[in-house]
Amino acid sequence: MYPPSRKDFISLTLNDPHSHTYNNGKHRRQSCWRKWKQLSRLQRSLILFLLALLLIFGLLSYPSMTEQWRGLSDREDWLELNDRDVKDIPPEVKSVLDQAETKAPPPVAGPHMGPAVDPDAGADAVVGPRAPNVPILAKPPIKNKTFPNKRGPPSLPKDGNISDTVGRKKQVQEVVQDEEGEEVDKEKKIVSWRGALIEADQATEPPPSNNEKEAAAPPAPANPDDPVPPEVSTGTVDRLEAVRDAFRHAWKGYKEYAWGHDELKPISRSFGEWFGLGLTLIDSLDTMWILGLKEEFAEAKDWVEKELSFDKNVDVNLFETTIRILGGLLSTYHLTGDQLFLEKAKDLGSRLMPAFKTPSKIPFSDVNIGKGIAHPPRWTSDSTLAEVTSIQLEFRELSRLTQEPQYQEAVNEVMRLVHKLPGKQDGLVPMFINTNSGQFTHKGVFTLGARADSYYEYLLKQWIQGGKTEDDLLEDYLQAVEGVKKHLVRQTGPSRLTFVGELSHSRFNPKMDHLVCFLPGTLALGAHNGLPGDHMDLAVQLMETCHQMYQQMETGLSPEIVHFSIQASDGPNLIVKPADRHNLLRPETVESLFYMYRFTKDPKYRDWGWDILLSFNNYTKVPGGGYTSINNVRDPVNPGPRDKMESFFLGETLKYLYLLFSDDMELLSLDKYVFNTEAHALPIWPSPPK
Repeated sequence: MYPPSRKDFISLTLNDPHSHTYNNGKHRRQSCWRKWKQLSRLQRSLILFLLALLLIFGLLSYPSMTEQWRGLSDREDWLELNDRDVKDIPPEVKSVLDQAETKAPPPVAGPHMGPAVDPDAGADAVVGPRAPNVPILAKPPIKNKTFPNKRGPPSLPKDGNISDTVGRKKQVQEVVQDEEGEEVDKEKKIVSWRGALIEADQATEPPPSNNEKEAAAPPAPANPDDPVPPEVSTGTVDRLEAVRDAFRHAWKGYKEYAWGHDELKPISRSFGEWFGLGLTLIDSLDTMWILGLKEEFAEAKDWVEKELSFDKNVDVNLFETTIRILGGLLSTYHLTGDQLFLEKAKDLGSRLMPAFKTPSKIPFSDVNIGKGIAHPPRWTSDSTLAEVTSIQLEFRELSRLTQEPQYQEAVNEVMRLVHKLPGKQDGLVPMFINTNSGQFTHKGVFTLGARADSYYEYLLKQWIQGGKTEDDLLEDYLQAVEGVKKHLVRQTGPSRLTFVGELSHSRFNPKMDHLVCFLPGTLALGAHNGLPGDHMDLAVQLMETCHQMYQQMETGLSPEIVHFSIQASDGPNLIVKPADRHNLLRPETVESLFYMYRFTKDPKYRDWGWDILLSFNNYTKVPGGGYTSINNVRDPVNPGPRDKMESFFLGETLKYLYLLFSDDMELLSLDKYVFNTEAHALPIWPSPPK
């Protein structure tokens, strides 16, 4: 028998004459504390853990709950007025408001819903009153739900035949969105980007906030019955002007927020540095010259003359610096004849030469252009094969112009070494090469994507540049194309799309980088220069596939990587994994479209390029200036701006689009010039006398 439990307190209730009740609550609280102390440490820990879980669950569920409530209350928030504001509204406006409330259909709720819009007044006409000092965004157009599987730019009808573009009606009203079409409240430092509210003066590159990730729907499809303004007709001249407008808009952002720096961050209106050498500016020089933008070119040239210096204690990547800066300076020199650019190219070329001082003559990946010291990456002694074999066009041309042979000798030695190396498979090469041993590493993995792509491109282009006299280069190129056809080319099951996959230790992977879309243009260039006709057949097939990588995406923009279905089923041809859905404004597809149109004159290639330009304008254009990479090409409502404009968007993408739309076949004729892998044109050397 246990003794009866001891009472720790006495609960006492007393009534006073005035019926006031007294309760010893204080002792009750003390009793609770005693009971808590009587619990074991394990029991108390368990209770605290459960409370913590409840708290975390509540915090996680809070954003979704508030998002639902916000969708219900947006309209009231936008239309909320105080009494003084209502009194100031004229009687005739009040009558219009009353009619709008009673007759207009209710607006569709959305996360960035604006005031009600009169459907007869156009997309920008706001019927409801605006509260003073409240930034009001234009109402995001509602996504067309009639065609849930519609792909590509919102205003372009997509038919079932994947290659038939004849008879397609071009909705060109969308071509160039007005830079003033979305409001910027400078006093509040808030920028509207596709419905997102973003602080305009962010400094660096912070993780994207929820507001930055939210983007409104693309512009609604234009009414085919509306008249087309003459300045945006479908003619070639207007397409050229559309490219100029796109360049001006991108340049406006760079000039205002990133002048003299490497890259523009258009969302935060700031800049990013890679080497600190004005990368975007130099990469864009020849594009401005080709597009006839004389004022912009003069400003950039002035900066090169007065501000550009390579005497800096900075590590640069040999490959990127060569193709973007050295190539850009050499190309601009050839187009303008201005010695300023050649002198800058000579200075840079000499500072890059220490990279070749290795035991194997295979260059290091990085070099300090101020100290003259080169080194491999910190994590490996390997260099990427594409990087060491895609600098030849530029260094060879520098030797020809300066009559200093050391540049050409250094890069030619690299090609001689790679030519005789073991470890290839029917002309296909591994992705890495060791700077100490000079041998391939990571053998058995073959791709035409990142780390190997431009090796194959430069085999052909060096042969063309040198007057078609270097047989080893031609031999390696022809053997590689046969290896690609034998090991890497496959077709999808459902629609028979031809694609180029990857090989890893004899195992095929149906994965294709967007970078591989350089290949149709390169194959076509080879066929144009007398190589086998089946190269052109493969180019046509691959060009269709690269087009579908855009066409089948909801934004009309290609993802970075696509996987293909090779099973005989009715499923989709293209599979895009969540991590691969970003678009970096890359040029490879429009590059190949340029080559294909030059050699075939088939207008569908121009139409495909036009679709891409429209999609860039619809989903990547930032109102304050510039274009941004996006995170998700499968979500037209929220493509997710990444706040970065790569230099190659101006140096390559817009340049190739302009050349694609130009009727002047002598503008950088492909019988006179060869383009480096950054779209900088270098002259083809005269053939030596026989």
